[in-house]
Amino acid sequence: MSSCPVSPPPHDNRAYRFPVSVKGVILNAGRVVVLYNERAEWELPGGKLELGETPEACVQREIQEEVGLDVRVGPLLDTWVYHIAAGVDVLIVTYGCAAPPFTTLIHSPEHKAVGLFTLAEIETRPMPEGYKRSIRAWAAHPAAAV
Repeated sequence: MSSCPVSPPPHDNRAYRFPVSVKGVILNAGRVVVLYNERAEWELPGGKLELGETPEACVQREIQEEVGLDVRVGPLLDTWVYHIAAGVDVLIVTYGCAAPPFTTLIHSPEHKAVGLFTLAEIETRPMPEGYKRSIRAWAAHPAAAV
């Protein structure tokens, strides 16, 4: 009876796994769409990437579910790891998004409120710096004005 050597599992299978949350920056008449969450923070609309889903499809679906907007997904803006609490880290991926002009927004039950804030107002809101960085990047991008 011969024995076959068993290969050890690839090293990357021992790496820490991060959930992925895909967020969208939406500008409307110089204001940014944000949602107020249970941690008393403002955040960009978006959510968890599902198995088999592209990041672009994820952010489009999540924005529709959370604020009722159909968006066109633009360029990738940023990626960063958000350390929410001990043992809770999420890979955040942000895209610039374009929506048709709108006057009202809804918000899903998973959020306490929806807001539209100017860039100056965003800087003073309780919000992770990574979101603010993404908002500044999209506001400065030529495609954001289209």
